[in-house]
Amino acid sequence: MTAGTHRTPARKQIHLAAHFPGVNNTTVWADPRSRSQIEFSSFEHLARTAERGLFDFFFLAEGLRLREHKGRIHDLDVVGRPESLTVLSALAAVTDRLGLAATVNATFNEPYELARRLASLDHLSGGRAAWNVVTSSDAFTGENFRRGGFLDRADRYTRAAEFVATARELWDSRTPGADGAPGEPRPVAHNGRHFTVAGEFGVDRPPQGHPVVIQAGDSPEGREFAASAADVIFTRHGTLEAGRAFYADVKGRLARYGRAPDDLKIMPGVTFVLGDTAAEAQERATEIRRQQVSPQNALLALEQVWGVDLSAYDPDGPLPDIDPDPESTLVQGRVKVGDPLAVAEKWRALSRAKGLSIHQTVIETTSRQSFIGTPAAVAEQLDEFVRTDAADGFILVPHLTPGGLDEFVERVVPLLQERGAFRTEYEGATLRSHLGLPEPARKG
Repeated sequence: MTAGTHRTPARKQIHLAAHFPGVNNTTVWADPRSRSQIEFSSFEHLARTAERGLFDFFFLAEGLRLREHKGRIHDLDVVGRPESLTVLSALAAVTDRLGLAATVNATFNEPYELARRLASLDHLSGGRAAWNVVTSSDAFTGENFRRGGFLDRADRYTRAAEFVATARELWDSRTPGADGAPGEPRPVAHNGRHFTVAGEFGVDRPPQGHPVVIQAGDSPEGREFAASAADVIFTRHGTLEAGRAFYADVKGRLARYGRAPDDLKIMPGVTFVLGDTAAEAQERATEIRRQQVSPQNALLALEQVWGVDLSAYDPDGPLPDIDPDPESTLVQGRVKVGDPLAVAEKWRALSRAKGLSIHQTVIETTSRQSFIGTPAAVAEQLDEFVRTDAADGFILVPHLTPGGLDEFVERVVPLLQERGAFRTEYEGATLRSHLGLPEPARKG
């Protein structure tokens, strides 16, 4: 470089992923465009759309037991949810570059078997597999498994950390073969607190070395686990300021594990609503929220906080004046509200201040539209979050299955590309290359 010249820093690139909406309150079930949650055509449509939009990966959640509400199966769970790795193996045949991320529980699986399944998907897809590591201390879910309910909450992340480390030992246990030939197996000898593995791994080292590891969680334990072991952290979306604080906190934890800031991508789960004008987008967002939160759903949401039967209350009336029951088991299989009494008081204060009914309060307090506006405005907001270190990218959760991503790919992605903030083609073939992650060095 000659004197007096300087190199312009590369613009920070946005990473995008697509979440299949599935059995949750984001989906607008009443919309005539809403299709099956289990037919392969639905998964294929959303995955092909994401790949057309040059997204990093396609993300599937997991459900290990049908949730219950007042002793009955939760309405949204009636359609069921297929096993993620099975679906993604099929999607590997109809996509070429899109990463394929499966949520698989580290509490109710074993390292050898899951490492084998993930390595197989990585081979079948040419290096596009990812594992979203989740944990559970829920005895209700555990009843479907041999060790039902055995795991103390404090042990969730210690088991998960050992699980990931053991899986990586297995992936690294094949010595490289010459000229592309399969590697030679060598014995694995892991003897830890949670797992003992003694044998030889039956699958050659995955094309990515290790499939990409994703971790979902905002708790202090979750942040530390992500900093030590994950490639991507899937988090909740908040304000710009909250995003920057979370980003700085998690990235600041990496150095003590010998990791650089770019070794972990922070990607909050977000939604979007587009319109030709700001007013139209707001109107659409309001209508979507009304469809997502019916009067019946509002009472269900309230019962999740209060823990008592509120069916006698009018959704168009005021919030209950009784206090929640923190020890309630009215709702099973869903994440418990952290402090029901505090949440109830917060909702009551909002209801009093704005004169809101039960229905209106739930709509306002559980709003899921993260980015609302014209395509240009949404592109600007997404870019600002990444440019100012509130995120490295986003996992988009559309409100329609399977066509909810179509409009974003057609109208927002080209604007991000014009800004120079998003790729115009895939430069590599593996998910690690999309995310800018190096292949891990072989250990052992």
